[in-house]
Amino acid sequence: MKGVPVFIVLFAVLCSVLFLPGLSQAQKPEDGDKTLSPYFFVKSDDPKLDQLPLKSTSAVANISGVIADVVVTQVYKNEGKKALEAIYVFPASTRAAVYGMKMVIGKRVIEAKVKKRDEARKDYEDAKKQGKSASLLEQHRPNVFQMNVANIMPGDEIRVELKYTEVLVPTDRIYEFAYPTVVGPRYSNKPADGALPSEKWVQNPYLHEGEKPTYAFDMTVNIAGGIPIKELASTSHKVNTAFNGPANAKVTLDRSEKSGGNKDYILRWRLAGDRMQSGLLLYKGEKENFFLCMLQPPKKVKSAQIPAREYIFVVDVSGSMYGFPLDISKRLLKSLIGNLRPTDTFNVLLFSGGSRLMSEKSLPATKENVDNAINVIDRQRGGGGTELLPALNRVLTLPKLENYSRSIIVVTDGYVRVEEEVFDLIRTHLNDANVFAFGIGSSVNRHIIEGMARVGMGEPFVITKPADAPAQADRFRAMIESPVLTKVKVSFTGFSTYDVEPVSIPDVLADRPVMVFGKYKGEPKGTITVTGISGRGKFTESINVAAAKPLKDNVALRYLWARHRITLLSDYNKLHSSDRRVKEVTDLGLAYNLLTAYTSFVAVDNRVRNTGDTPETVNQPLPLPEGVSDYAVGGSGMMKTMAMAPPPLAPYPRPDYMGMARREEAPVKENGKQRTVTGPTVSIGDVTVSGGIAKEAVFKTMRKIEGGMAACATGITGPVSYVVTLTVNADGTVKDVKSRDGRNDSLEQCLKRLIKQLKFTATGDGKEASATVTILLKP
Repeated sequence: MKGVPVFIVLFAVLCSVLFLPGLSQAQKPEDGDKTLSPYFFVKSDDPKLDQLPLKSTSAVANISGVIADVVVTQVYKNEGKKALEAIYVFPASTRAAVYGMKMVIGKRVIEAKVKKRDEARKDYEDAKKQGKSASLLEQHRPNVFQMNVANIMPGDEIRVELKYTEVLVPTDRIYEFAYPTVVGPRYSNKPADGALPSEKWVQNPYLHEGEKPTYAFDMTVNIAGGIPIKELASTSHKVNTAFNGPANAKVTLDRSEKSGGNKDYILRWRLAGDRMQSGLLLYKGEKENFFLCMLQPPKKVKSAQIPAREYIFVVDVSGSMYGFPLDISKRLLKSLIGNLRPTDTFNVLLFSGGSRLMSEKSLPATKENVDNAINVIDRQRGGGGTELLPALNRVLTLPKLENYSRSIIVVTDGYVRVEEEVFDLIRTHLNDANVFAFGIGSSVNRHIIEGMARVGMGEPFVITKPADAPAQADRFRAMIESPVLTKVKVSFTGFSTYDVEPVSIPDVLADRPVMVFGKYKGEPKGTITVTGISGRGKFTESINVAAAKPLKDNVALRYLWARHRITLLSDYNKLHSSDRRVKEVTDLGLAYNLLTAYTSFVAVDNRVRNTGDTPETVNQPLPLPEGVSDYAVGGSGMMKTMAMAPPPLAPYPRPDYMGMARREEAPVKENGKQRTVTGPTVSIGDVTVSGGIAKEAVFKTMRKIEGGMAACATGITGPVSYVVTLTVNADGTVKDVKSRDGRNDSLEQCLKRLIKQLKFTATGDGKEASATVTILLKP
């Protein structure tokens, strides 16, 4: 290729599709190549259609002691000329018990009813066809919900309110209220055809990296602690705090945070004297009585003798971890691995679309091995899909070292749809290892992070900022070295209890209260006793039941017990499916007025309001969580458009060099000998433009997919060149891609998909523009 300028970005391609960089999707994947993957929002040219019906979402949380009661309000308004059906996918706390919903149209208030899922969906669809306004709330995951609102007429404003409650359990004497605001894009390789309706929420539109939410966000938290509050602060948003006495506070969101709905809202506080809310709460119902007991654990003491331990670090380096989240992971892992004892052993598995293991057996934590591992981790950039399940399966089946206690540490944002399969896998290996999960990023999938730790008898951690990583690493080490309480048992004397949860209490690793709850008969009397082994020896603590009085304000105990029971049954059902358990969950949802996987809330207005055309269905686009790149959406697209055999295994992933003007070679060790590996190189050659788009802007944007193009070229045996012409819309999205060569082979198709899913800067004249680019690929 004479005349091609030497603007060459050279890559040492990593060992497999594990490190394929992501790409952005300007539209849904073509038919025949569809998987349940997220895609980028493209605004319609139809001025009559309002594609952004959700105008605001807000919440008011009232926290009394350890119970939070939350009212969420979503406001939908149709500013177009066509009737709408709005669909909005949103998150909630993993512990939320959703017990009520209502729809408000003008002055009319329609209270929702809880029904079996299929019945609620039928009522909603019938109302939509009849021209009635209706709303439907469904659960796709314990922390992922979907709201459908039908027949929002032009000029309408419809408010939907839902209510939930949860228990706040302090950790290390710190109370935390976390309110998730956005569902991150989930990687999926599952075909869209034949997918269950409950799985199709994954295929949702997203805004591009850095774009603010299209709806306003607000949050108010009222705290009545009973004990003076101290160190009250939000670690996520700017807030304003007003105290009404030492034990009562009102926290409001600062006006500057109106667009703060792209990251979890987190509020933390302590109680005076570092105390914990402990004691007994009682609720007397018409048919059933409920109790909640919380006991403060003994003070932690440092253990002098720590058994030998094996640590296996399972690290997500997929597209959604690109940039800010992966930076957090690197800091965390440097602290965790860099502080291992010489008597410890460790291993590292990096995963995205595939996985690479540092060694087939764990290595001693020598300085050389530790430095080598940190060096490999530090070179990762992030790219590709998120195949967590095969990665976990691989480490769980590794041979175990004799006389070593194994801990598996998973580091991920959790943007996958295989939560239940992951839980089942961990359950089947409970005797092999404890699982600790670190959620990384501003809006992690807490369901999978908390679930992995729960079923793996470990602890969950969530790190939203790089600066927090060392402290969380220290906290992890403290848990491992000295559990707070082991061999925990709870007994009841003279207090007639039943349906008590949990049936068995795992070791208390963190400094948090021992909590049991359930139902009771007759008058509240007798004692509740907790025993166990602490660092100082035997531990015993008792509570006098008669000293507590049943209160109507404790009605939340009813919902919380049922929610916990539902979670437990659902967990068992994923392990061994049972129609009986499905029926029991359904019956609990109906009896206790709760949202579940099998029960939904539906509200139908009795007025026929739409006598014209069928409403246009609009999926509300979601913002990418703060710090998450376009690769989180594009990574899914990359994985579903490419199926490539990985190159030969190497003990370590090949580093992602970005050297200019010369070919870089990545040294790796294999069987004690050093060798070098190389991969395809990419050269962006001549660039010519026409219209209101800059040549330099095209060049820079094309460079974003150099890694993807190199991945497309894996396996080529000689130089290959392509000349492609792009038609770019006024908003910067790619309208069309044509190749001058017209080969139409798999490599060309792969390149076209990558380019078609880019987004350039908007054209300067507000019109379409074009660019012709020469691409040279070498093996």
